[in-house]
Formats: sequence, structure tokens, C-alpha cells
Amino acid sequence: MQEYIDFFSNNLMLSVAWVAVAVMLVHSLVKDKISGVKGVSAQQATLMINKQNAIIVDVRATEEYKKGHIVNAKNITLSQIEQGNFAEIENHKQNPIILVCESGARSSSAASKLVKAGFTEVSNLISGMSGWTSANLPTTKK
Repeated sequence: MQEYIDFFSNNLMLSVAWVAVAVMLVHSLVKDKISGVKGVSAQQATLMINKQNAIIVDVRATEEYKKGHIVNAKNITLSQIEQGNFAEIENHKQNPIILVCESGARSSSAASKLVKAGFTEVSNLISGMSGWTSANLPTTKK
């Protein structure tokens, strides 16, 4: 035990950095568990779309959405969701909903807002559209 105390006292900056990383990791894990939002891969999202009729909500800007999106995805931007403007999916509160952005970060924030608004089965596409396209899954520009 004395060796650990000596190491921490001799390497204070390294020790503080390690503790900070550990705290952030624990915070991230706990936040994911209690937020009510499930992270799903592109393959899991495909199964949810095909088997459970999941609704895809693309939270990217309209310009990004027009460049290519998942087939049948609804474009409700992050700013619209933050303002509580999601009337297009309001009557699907009990249905599985998968939120998508480019990388999975913006959609995670939007997913939390939908859970707070009473949606029960909210998921976030972990790798976003970049993961979807790298898995060679279909997109459309219509």
C-alpha cells in the first residue's frame, strides 16, 4: 500500500489525470444506464426496423438530411426537439424510435429529451450515419 501512496505523491499530475478519466468513465456508464436511452448498432437498428417497425428520426440539419438518409427516416432537427416540436412522432410514444445523426452525439442528446417527453422505447444509433454507411446499409436522397 505504501508503494501506491509513494507513486501518487511522486506523480501527482498523472494521478489526477487518471482519477479524472476514471470518474468520466463511471459517469458515462451510469448516465447511459439511468437515462432510459439504449444504444444500438446499425445491425440492431436494422432488426428493429424490420421486426418491430421502429421509426427512424434523423436529427441532422435539413441540408445534411438531403445529402442522404436512412430510408423512411423523418427529419426532425435537434433544435426542433429541444423546442418540443416533434408533432410528427407525437402519437408514436409507445413505438420503438431510433434517433440518428452523423456520429451519434447529437442524437444522444435528442434521445434524452424524447425520454423526458414521455417516449418509452428510445434508442440512439451509436455510430450514426457514418456507421450506417460504412456497414453498406441503404440510404436515399428522396
